[in-house]
Amino acid sequence: MKRNLPLSTCAIVAALITSGSATVTMDWVTIGDINNAADPLTGYGSVDHAYRIGKYEVTNAQYGEFLNAKGQSNANGIYHQFMSNYGITQTGSSGSYSYTVTSALANRPVVYVSWLGAARFANWMVNGQGNGNMENGAYTLNGATGGIILANAGAQVYIPSENEWYKAAYYNAANSSYSLYPNGQNTIATEDANYNSRASTDVGTYAGDPSFYGTFDQGGNVWEYNDAIIEIPEYPGYLLRGLRGGSSFHGEIGLAAYSRDRVSSGNEDRYNGFRLATVPEPTSIVLSMFAGGMMLIRRKR
Repeated sequence: MKRNLPLSTCAIVAALITSGSATVTMDWVTIGDINNAADPLTGYGSVDHAYRIGKYEVTNAQYGEFLNAKGQSNANGIYHQFMSNYGITQTGSSGSYSYTVTSALANRPVVYVSWLGAARFANWMVNGQGNGNMENGAYTLNGATGGIILANAGAQVYIPSENEWYKAAYYNAANSSYSLYPNGQNTIATEDANYNSRASTDVGTYAGDPSFYGTFDQGGNVWEYNDAIIEIPEYPGYLLRGLRGGSSFHGEIGLAAYSRDRVSSGNEDRYNGFRLATVPEPTSIVLSMFAGGMMLIRRKR
């Protein structure tokens, strides 16, 4: 059985993390069923708190709004020139750059964005968008272009943990089990998800794709960042950030629960994108409306 959350939930959450200057809204799905067991196949997926995760990957249209708000000088490389091949074009000169999103590609997942670029987008979201700070908030970046940076305690909008991402993709709370693929099944086909196709598609295109919780494209389309820190055994001390879900450019194996990849925090390429997660402040009275009156538990860091 699959379930989707009402649009009213999405609207309330969007209001909690944006201000009057906000132009980017997101659809979120609630992941409850706290203290679920980990997947015996991999050891991932156990989460001891409720949270929300993006129903879709962050799109060119959403990232384009961020660029037009904060990218006039392309500080810290939040725009990569190769984005122009995938839907976002930069014009003008430094200090007055502007960005245009190709209408036909507006709902494709943004690519050529680094893990740190995703963290800056999260900061901007939690700081109310518009002129909101992109260097501090969920993450204290202060101009960082590499290295490992952890989310701050109590971060309200952030790159999901590997367990949070994994649970949203593979866990079925109806029978407390995990599937091998994020379509709720132990098999998958190209009719269910975008892989082996060599080109990304609009988010949410594949109707057979939703996870149990109602997320789309956690299998295929683009690899998605999580906050895992992965060390390469051959290079002690060389730390990378986690990726999951496979992409349109790769085969079925990348979509499976046992597959994970990694990349440096400053790397940008055509294969990688992201979705965000959120835990709004539990003090808000509106939170009691979720999950049949259940108060959400603040995400632990």
